[in-house]
Amino acid sequence: MQKLVIEGGRRLCGEIELQGSKNSALPIMAASLLCGEECVLHGCPAITDIYSASRILNCLGAQCRFLGNTAVINSAGAEGTEIPAALMREMRSSIMFMGAILGRNGCAAVSIPGGCELGPRPIDMHLSALRKLGASVTEDGGNIVCRLPSGRGKGTRMTLPFPSVGATENIILCAVMAEGETVINNAAREPEICDLCGFLRACGASVEGDGGSSIVISGKKRLHGCEYTVMPDRIAGATYLSMTAAAGGEMILKNACIREMEPFLTVLEQTGCSMYASEGRICLHSGSRLRAVRDRIRTMPHPGFPTDAQAVLMAALAGADGTSVFEETVFECRYRHTDALIKMGAEIETVGRAAVVRGVKKLHGAEVAATDLRGGAAMVTAALAAEGISVITDIMHIDRGYERIEDAVAGLGGRIRRV
Repeated sequence: MQKLVIEGGRRLCGEIELQGSKNSALPIMAASLLCGEECVLHGCPAITDIYSASRILNCLGAQCRFLGNTAVINSAGAEGTEIPAALMREMRSSIMFMGAILGRNGCAAVSIPGGCELGPRPIDMHLSALRKLGASVTEDGGNIVCRLPSGRGKGTRMTLPFPSVGATENIILCAVMAEGETVINNAAREPEICDLCGFLRACGASVEGDGGSSIVISGKKRLHGCEYTVMPDRIAGATYLSMTAAAGGEMILKNACIREMEPFLTVLEQTGCSMYASEGRICLHSGSRLRAVRDRIRTMPHPGFPTDAQAVLMAALAGADGTSVFEETVFECRYRHTDALIKMGAEIETVGRAAVVRGVKKLHGAEVAATDLRGGAAMVTAALAAEGISVITDIMHIDRGYERIEDAVAGLGGRIRRV
């Protein structure tokens, strides 16, 4: 089993070219099923979740191959309707294939997905929405079968009880080939939703209002293939900025999606880092010590502070002057990384959905195990700022979302190796 060995206490300096977005590439790959033709997707990150999505596409009868960071997907023969449980368990976002398969073939058979253990992620909102689009849904244990009696969904209006990203994606994927108009109120506003809709429009779909709370979809009988470039990964960008802020130093983040990262950048700037952002580049300078963030850092759906950036910023603030307070409102179990940070010398107290981080003078190296994707990245962040050597195991979690994280860190001058 591979692990990362990190010698901390070194200032970081250099440039990073930001990878393509994991959270955009995955639903866009699922959406390629709807086209029935070849799609060329540039900017797909070379991460294990992308490879899992590729295996699902091939299992369904599509042909998916990679050339560097470009995925070439031909879904002409994608007549499959069932994803085996073993493939569903490989990643937490595999449930998004349900809407695409249903929209393409009128029937979808899936099971409860796997991936990071972040607490319950109920899919009843997904199933309720698909029922409103005309699907019959049968649940048997962990298996779910959805059918559209006429082969196509029926346009409808619906209001989501919570702006769920996954539910919004599944509704869009089913509705773009449904009969009539579908309106989603209280839809998720995340940039990755806009990227998915941008891809679907490039394929001939009629989707309006993405980025706002109401999305309007006019169903089409057919879509076509296209060539498309996936947006940069704002969470990977937040991670590398947090690492440099924690360890001290200077970095330039290239290919950055500045506007989409604004909710994170606004908070990071309160730590005393100097930042300049322009024309897809973010320049950061971090002195010898960060300041705690005065206001409570509350994770929220976009355009609020992203839950996926909570862990890496917490790791950076573990060594800041003063006390910072986090409130996690999106996932119930997103503080699992705190035990590892405490083992490295951090002072963190969690009570329910709140975490109080009292900055310490210095973290120290330790052997810790990655608990999930972003928690693992937080451990790398803390290890780079700590004195001594840290060993991080279970790094398969990190590989789900970061493209050779050790190469990116080494490019900044960090001492890190995979063994």
